[in-house]
Amino acid sequence: MTATRLSAAVAFLLAAVGIGIQIAAGADYPVVPPGAIILVVAAAVCLLWRRWWALLPAAIALFLLVGGALAPNTADNLDAGGGRMWGTVLQLAAMVVALVVTVLAAVRERRTA
Repeated sequence: MTATRLSAAVAFLLAAVGIGIQIAAGADYPVVPPGAIILVVAAAVCLLWRRWWALLPAAIALFLLVGGALAPNTADNLDAGGGRMWGTVLQLAAMVVALVVTVLAAVRERRTA
């Protein structure tokens, strides 16, 4: 397993932890938060599949990053301070890292193919 794939998986898992922090701090989420589940699945894809693996997680990272940044409760969470704010900051920062790392991994995979 390459360091790039491992880094991408860790970034996705950190984003899921950010959602957990928000929930623990009282943020409004469904009982089963779909974003956290999607992030864990993306981490698994990073760890288990080769060659084309970076295409799917990169799309997931972009989709969740844009959706998370534009969601109305994101601004509320950032204004709330405490755990809701730091969970949101962790989630968004980890998503940016995940997006960058998965794009770099896709480029690397393409060059070695």
